[in-house]
Amino acid sequence: MNFAFDIAKRIAFNKQKSFSRFIIRLSTAATALSVMAMIITLSFVNGFQKTISEKVFSFWGHIRVQHFEADKALVAEESPITKSDSVLRIIQQQNGVQRVSVFATKSAVLEKQKEIEGVLFKGIAKNYDSIQLHPFIKQGRWLRFDDSLYSKEILISVPIANELQLKVNDTLNIYFISANGNNSRRKLLVAGIFKTGIEEYDKLFAIGDIRLIQRINDWQPDQIGGYEVFVNDYKQMDTINNQLADKLPNVWAGKTIREVYPNIFDWLNIQDVNRNVIFAVMAIVAIINLITCLLILVLERTRMIGIFKAVGAADGTIQKIFLYHASLIAVTGIGIGFTAGIGLCLLQQYFGFIKLDEANYYVAIAPIQIIWWQVILICVVTAVVCFISLIIPTLLVRKIKPVKAIEFR
Repeated sequence: MNFAFDIAKRIAFNKQKSFSRFIIRLSTAATALSVMAMIITLSFVNGFQKTISEKVFSFWGHIRVQHFEADKALVAEESPITKSDSVLRIIQQQNGVQRVSVFATKSAVLEKQKEIEGVLFKGIAKNYDSIQLHPFIKQGRWLRFDDSLYSKEILISVPIANELQLKVNDTLNIYFISANGNNSRRKLLVAGIFKTGIEEYDKLFAIGDIRLIQRINDWQPDQIGGYEVFVNDYKQMDTINNQLADKLPNVWAGKTIREVYPNIFDWLNIQDVNRNVIFAVMAIVAIINLITCLLILVLERTRMIGIFKAVGAADGTIQKIFLYHASLIAVTGIGIGFTAGIGLCLLQQYFGFIKLDEANYYVAIAPIQIIWWQVILICVVTAVVCFISLIIPTLLVRKIKPVKAIEFR
C-alpha cells in the first residue's frame, strides 16, 4: 500500500468542515475555470481560422499561377497568357494539388437605373468546380454556360445588390473599362446573389464567364489570366508554391492567396497572439491558486506533520502526502474544466447561441473547431506544470520541527 497516497485520500475526502475545505473548493474552481477558458479559447481560434480561411480559399483557391510581372499589383487585371498543356501538367502532377481552374479578371462598372457600382469582374470557365461556392449563394442559382458566345449571366454580392436595388432575374448594364478609353457595354442577367461575409470580396467582385473577358479584351480563345490552384491541405500551400516555382517556366509565377490578401491573414494571426496571452494568464491563475492552497493545507496540518515526524516518517514521505493531495485537487479541477469546456463548445457548435457582427468578424455565428489532441494536450500539460509547481511549497515540510509542531494550536 502507498502510505502517502492513502493518507492524502483520507485528508482529501474528509467531510469535516474547515477553512481549508473552502480554499480547496476555490482552488478546484479556479483550475477548472482556467482549463475551461483555454479549451474554449483554442476551439474559437481554430474555428475562426478554419472558417475564414475556407471562405478565402473557396473564392480564390490557394495559389494563383499567372504571368510574371514583378511591379504589378497582385489584385490588378492580369496580362494575357496562353494556356499551356505542359504548365497544366506540371501543376496537376504536383503532390498535394487537388484541382486547377482557369480565370481572368477585368475592371468594370455595373449600372442599373443610373445607379453605378465599380467591381472587378472575375471570369471563370464552364468546367469550373463551383461546389465550394454554392453555400455562399443566398438567392438564385449558379451560372449557366449554355450560350455559344458567352454566358449572359452574372453573380453579384448582397452589398452590390442592395446598392443597385437588384434582385434575381433582373438585368443590368456592365461597362468594361479599358486603358485605351474604348469602354464596352453588355447587358447581363442576375442569376444569383452571393455573400461570403468578407467585405473585401463582397464589395469588390462579381462572377461571370471568362469568354466575355476574352471577347472584350480581344484575346484568343486559349488566352487566360492564369490558373487557380486548390490544394488538399492549406497549411502546405507555401511549400507547394515553392516547389512549383522551381518547375514552372520563367514567364509563369505562383502567388499564394496569403500574399494576395495579407490583411485577412494578418488579422487571423493576431488571434494566435490573443490565444497565447489567455493561455499564459489562465495557467498563472491556476498555478498560483494551487500553490496558495497547498501552503494553507501544510500550515493547517502542522500538528499532523509533527506527529508523523515524531513516529519516524521521513520528510519525503510527508511531502508526498501533500503533493498527492494537491494533485487530486488539480486533477479534479482539470476534469471539471474539460467537461465544462467541451460541453460549452458542443452547445455553440450545434446551436450557435453566440452571434457576431459579420461586418467586423467575417462570420455571423462564432465558429467552433474542437481538435481533440490539442484539448488533451492542454489537460496533460496543465497537470504536469501544476505538479512540478507544487513541489516547491512542499519543501516547507522540511522546516517544521516535531516538538514545536505537536505543541502548535
